[in-house]
Amino acid sequence: MKTLWICDLRFWIGPTTAAILVFSFLAAAPAAGAQQPAKVPRIGLIRLGSPPDPLVEAFRQGLRDLGYVEGRTVAIEYRWAEGKPERIPDFTVELIRLKVDIIVTVGEPDTSAAKQATRTIPIVFAAHADPVGTGLVASLARPGGNITGLATMTAELSEKRLELLKEALPKLSRVAVLRDARQHPADLRITEAAAQALGLRLQVPEVRDINDLEPALAAAKKGRVGGLTQLQSPFFFAHRARFVEAVGKARLPAMYPHRAFVDVGGLMAYSPDFPYMFRRAATYVDKILKGAKPADLPVEQPTRFELVINMKTAKALGIRFPQSILIRADQVIQ
Repeated sequence: MKTLWICDLRFWIGPTTAAILVFSFLAAAPAAGAQQPAKVPRIGLIRLGSPPDPLVEAFRQGLRDLGYVEGRTVAIEYRWAEGKPERIPDFTVELIRLKVDIIVTVGEPDTSAAKQATRTIPIVFAAHADPVGTGLVASLARPGGNITGLATMTAELSEKRLELLKEALPKLSRVAVLRDARQHPADLRITEAAAQALGLRLQVPEVRDINDLEPALAAAKKGRVGGLTQLQSPFFFAHRARFVEAVGKARLPAMYPHRAFVDVGGLMAYSPDFPYMFRRAATYVDKILKGAKPADLPVEQPTRFELVINMKTAKALGIRFPQSILIRADQVIQ
C-alpha cells in the first residue's frame, strides 16, 4: 500500500498509539497554518543636508497619513551627507547592500548617483528640477526604468522669479544668478531667455563649494548688480543659513527658490509648495510597495505655489514692496 490514511492507522498499530498520533496532528495543525510575520519594508532616504529637516518630516507625515508606522510597519534608513556631496555615492552603495526596498532622493547629485548604482531597486525623487533634461526619465508621462517621482518645474519658474524681482525693484537692470556648478544647464538657459525678455543683464557666478560663496558675491557686487536670484540646488538648500547670511552682508536683494531661505532671513521666495510635494512622494512609495512599477507611474508636476516675503529683511535693505506684490503674497513675515 502506497498511501496510509490516518483513519486506517488502527489496522496497523495499536489504538492507543493511533490516538496519540491523531492528537499530535490536530495540535500541530494551527501552528503549521499560522502566518509568518510580515516583512517590514525598508526605505533608504538620502539627504544632502543635516537633521532636523522640515521636508523629511513632511515625507514622514505623508507615510503616517497613509497608515504607516515607522519602526513597526515601515523602516527608514536615513543617510545625511551634512552638506558634502562627495558622500552621496558611498551612501547609495551602502543602501543597496542593505537591500532596501525603495530609495528616496531629492534633486542632484543623489538621484543620478542612485540611478547609476542600481537598475532594479525602485527610486523615487521627491523633487527634481529637470528629470527629463537630465536623462533620469524618458518622459513625464512614461518614465520607464526604475525611477519616478515629482518634478519641480524650477527652470520654468525662473522667469516668474525674475518678473517678481523686477516688480519689487523697478530700477533693476543687472541681476546675479547664483548657480550650483554641478547642476544641469537647462535651468540657466531658461533663466537667460527670461532675462532677455525682461531687458535684464545677467551675471552668473558659479558655486561648487561653500568657500566659493563669498568670492562669487564679491564678483557680483563688483559687476554692479542690483539684485540676485538663485537657481534651485540641494547643496544651496543644505547651506541655506550660510547663503542668506552672506547675501545679507553683501546687501543684495535676493529672490530664492524655496521659502526655507526666507524663514532664515532671506528677502523673498517663489516656489512650489515643497512640503506638499514631499508628502506626495510618500504616495509613490506606497504604490510601489503595493506592487506598482516606477516605469508606470507618471512624474507629477507641482500644482501649488507660494510667494513668501520677509518684511524685516526688506526694511533692513530699505526696500518698500509695491502693493501689487504684497497682495499676491501667500505669507508676509513681519
